[in-house]
Amino acid sequence: MKIILTSLAVLVCFLNSFAQDYTLRGFVNDKDNGEPIAFQNIRLINPEDSSLVQGSMTDINGFFTIPKISAGTYLLIIINQSFQPFEKTVVLGGKDKITDLRVELVKLDDVKDLDAVDVSAAGLEKRTEVQISQITLDKKGIERIPSIGAENDIVGALSVTPGIITTGDQGGQIYVRGGTPIQNKILLDGMTIYQPFHSIGFFSIFETELIRSADIYTGGFDARYGGRISSIMDITYRDGDRSEFGGKISVSPFLAKAVLEGPIGHGKDGKKSNASYVLSAKHSLLNYTSKDLYPRVNDGQGLPFDFTDLYGKITLNSDGGSKVSFFGFHNRDSVNYPSADLNWRATGGGMNFMLVPAGSPIFIRGHINGSNYSATFIEDGTKPRTSSIGGAELGFDFTYFLKNQSEFNYGININVFRTQFETFNQLNQSINLDNNTSEIGAYVNYRLVKNRWVVQPSVRVQAYASLNTVSPEPRLGLKFNANENLRFKFSGGRFSQNFTSASSDKDVVKLFNGFLSAPTDVQSTFTSQSGKERDVKNGIQYAWHAIFGVEYDFGKYLTMNVEGYYKYFSQLSNINQRKYYADEPEFADIPDVFKKDFIIESGRSYGVDVLVKYSRERIFLWGVYSYGKSRRWDGFEEYFPVFDRRHNVNFVATYLFGKDKNLEFSLRWNLGSGLPFTPTAGFYQNDDFSGGVTTDITTSNPNVVTTQLGQFNSERLPYYHRLDVTIKKKFEFNNKTELELIGSVTNIYDRRNIFYVNRVTSEKIYQFPILPSIGVSYKF
Repeated sequence: MKIILTSLAVLVCFLNSFAQDYTLRGFVNDKDNGEPIAFQNIRLINPEDSSLVQGSMTDINGFFTIPKISAGTYLLIIINQSFQPFEKTVVLGGKDKITDLRVELVKLDDVKDLDAVDVSAAGLEKRTEVQISQITLDKKGIERIPSIGAENDIVGALSVTPGIITTGDQGGQIYVRGGTPIQNKILLDGMTIYQPFHSIGFFSIFETELIRSADIYTGGFDARYGGRISSIMDITYRDGDRSEFGGKISVSPFLAKAVLEGPIGHGKDGKKSNASYVLSAKHSLLNYTSKDLYPRVNDGQGLPFDFTDLYGKITLNSDGGSKVSFFGFHNRDSVNYPSADLNWRATGGGMNFMLVPAGSPIFIRGHINGSNYSATFIEDGTKPRTSSIGGAELGFDFTYFLKNQSEFNYGININVFRTQFETFNQLNQSINLDNNTSEIGAYVNYRLVKNRWVVQPSVRVQAYASLNTVSPEPRLGLKFNANENLRFKFSGGRFSQNFTSASSDKDVVKLFNGFLSAPTDVQSTFTSQSGKERDVKNGIQYAWHAIFGVEYDFGKYLTMNVEGYYKYFSQLSNINQRKYYADEPEFADIPDVFKKDFIIESGRSYGVDVLVKYSRERIFLWGVYSYGKSRRWDGFEEYFPVFDRRHNVNFVATYLFGKDKNLEFSLRWNLGSGLPFTPTAGFYQNDDFSGGVTTDITTSNPNVVTTQLGQFNSERLPYYHRLDVTIKKKFEFNNKTELELIGSVTNIYDRRNIFYVNRVTSEKIYQFPILPSIGVSYKF
């Protein structure tokens, strides 16, 4: 640890030695509420000939840096069609190598074309960042997706993201390009969220009103992110309003929620306060409303889903742009069917900060947090199954900005956690696992923007201290700007994770998903599909990604993105469904694969994703087609995992009506080919030979009927498809408050999509039928 910290300190000094030219940096904020303005173009002009000296763009925090500028007088220009133009004369020279600015833009009363601003910022991002397998959403983008139950949620946006497969409305999880839910990392302001989705698959724990940005990486992400082998979802919340008290309340048959925010104290000399708060709360109403409103669901018994989400944050800002935030959350969820009862809770909190040291070109971010998640699952006639994970994280990220949008990043992350899991086998014997784990990850990430090229090499070293394993993970991102409209890109690398699901990836329906650290109770050798045998040290999961893509702009508002991907999962750990013997000395001659709790597997996933997007003033169109193929090898046979969907189509359309664009109509149609399942070959009576060897099988009449299964996942369910529609009407009042009415219909043509089939009775359980809903929200 001392070596790592010393190395980072030396690196800071090394980078400072290069700061021989002048640097202009600062923050761009909205004057009304103090919120940062992200992805804003910044221009530095030579006032004598009006030539562009250098440009930059603000990040998610509204921060920009223009380094390596010669001494002289310049004109800083910021043009944004939703704000008044900003110009400022800047003089660089003398002893101060770094000049700090704080810019506040004033909103225009009449904004004609907000989309032009988005297009301009997006164009600069496309040319200076790799952006492969990445979708960036903000609050506006999430609200464009048709809402479920008259409530917008990021789950709706995830479900239309290229490469993401969802399997159901009830307890549905997301599968990203051949990865399982446990292989997706969800971050909220730098904190790992272990359970982001509620049991009813329409809603997450996140509050849409607070989301500033959500970056979704479906593969090939750079070395800043570690600890997962499939995907990353990095969500950033905004701070509270520093000018005045405000909020939003809403209610629908599905849930009620409220958001409150405002300044803490008063600013000096008429300025905004340097401190703010934001609070949010939402609670489900389905267990009260569903029996009367949706009598067709669950045989008229209503929907037994019940959840509560609480969140709060306090932010302290300095005049120089540095800030620190303290936050906490509590989430609760339960689903109570007569034959299955699931309850989980998550509680956590922490601090994150952003520092802009005076006189130093380094931009520093950091976080420290802790959380605990616990779940209990009880099936009819069985003892409770429990799972919990609790731990703490500490992380620091450093950024050094270079010329022409190039930058250098490095950082360190320390993670300690404890996992506890208990289940019972068929003999009602308890199986307990209790592990303490520690991880240290360090990374270096460099992005060079040179002529038409964007080159981003990075490397991460992930040390699993408790398992005495170090994973070197080189990664590379490339982009070539062929011209203003055409771009080619690539990313690839190695990834690892120290998590395994407590349920098998072969299970069709998984209401209970426990967390385990990488198991050591695995076989000592693994035989690949080619027959090659290798030694196994532990159950850490590894993957290699390779992704190629092309972007083309058909004009200012129409874009297309095509990506082909290949993921090789060189080592996966899974529940061993072939465990027939206890791992005891009397069975020493039995191979490990028949007596260990976990088994090592490998896998391959490949496919292509096509995204076509059109966005202009009143109309927004989003079309996605995904083709994917996934295979797993467990040492005995190759099989299709339960999420292996060949074809997936998503179409979203939104149109704004009226002079003031205050009436919005949106629809989403989803089509998915059938998921694999294991057919039932037949039934037979399982005689227990209670009479011993003299039992007459021709006259005995055993009561136990056993199901004979066919080839694993050899058949497919019917195609899934569903159409959702939403209408929103907004009323704006003179006191700057807003009232919005929302009407939605989910599954508008009442498609009967299969959710579950009982093998013995052949009883079918379908996903939700047509669900109309109406909601109202008031923003003040």
